[in-house]
Amino acid sequence: MPEFVVPAESRAETGKNENRRLRSRGMIPGVLYGAGKKATPVAVSPKEIGAILRSASGENTLFDIDLGGSRRKVILKEFQREPVRGGILHADFYEVALDKPIQVSVHVELQGTPVGVKVEGGIVDFVTRELEIECLPTEIPEKFTVDISHLELGKHLRVSDLQLGDKVTLLAGPDVVIAHVVLPRAEVAAEAEVTAEAAPAEATAAEPEVIRKGKPVAEGEAPVDKAEKKAPAEKKAPAEKKEKR
Repeated sequence: MPEFVVPAESRAETGKNENRRLRSRGMIPGVLYGAGKKATPVAVSPKEIGAILRSASGENTLFDIDLGGSRRKVILKEFQREPVRGGILHADFYEVALDKPIQVSVHVELQGTPVGVKVEGGIVDFVTRELEIECLPTEIPEKFTVDISHLELGKHLRVSDLQLGDKVTLLAGPDVVIAHVVLPRAEVAAEAEVTAEAAPAEATAAEPEVIRKGKPVAEGEAPVDKAEKKAPAEKKAPAEKKEKR
């Protein structure tokens, strides 16, 4: 692995105007800091940072910052890019102690074609693409290469299945899924449709409940059927006419 040395300048002024002046001469602002150390504003070349990001270990590359002839071992902690062109706008550097462990995220790379894909028609669902680990700065792996050729349809590869040695401590839980082999979505939808069609016909053929509308029936009172005809009312006898005298 090549060793990178990034020349840096200390900067006394900060702010948007100073950052514009830096970028106009091909530099970008940055901050150098470490545990128990005061943050130092610096200026570096974005080309140097781009070369580090394109290296095999990428963001986890351990390199030197040369600040006025004094070298410090650092790792790239954070960086900002332009939203359109992707150029680097800002970078933060964390000074490390080689004898003290640090926490970093390492990319996961899958290797091999699973049995569940070749034979059973499944597809790979890549769930966890990075793993958080703790190790010494000199022991940071470039990436984790994981063989998934043995995976059958419906089977999972979990963090507990990984063998990473005793120099690296995984911070993710053992049940975290790295990848698994599943049916394509179209087939899952088709199976769900077949299951729905095969459901018992009684579920759809049940008679609907008849809900009576109108005045509620009091307890102990028989409900009145509106379809029943009303009995004709009894006619009153005509009143007798009074005799005229």
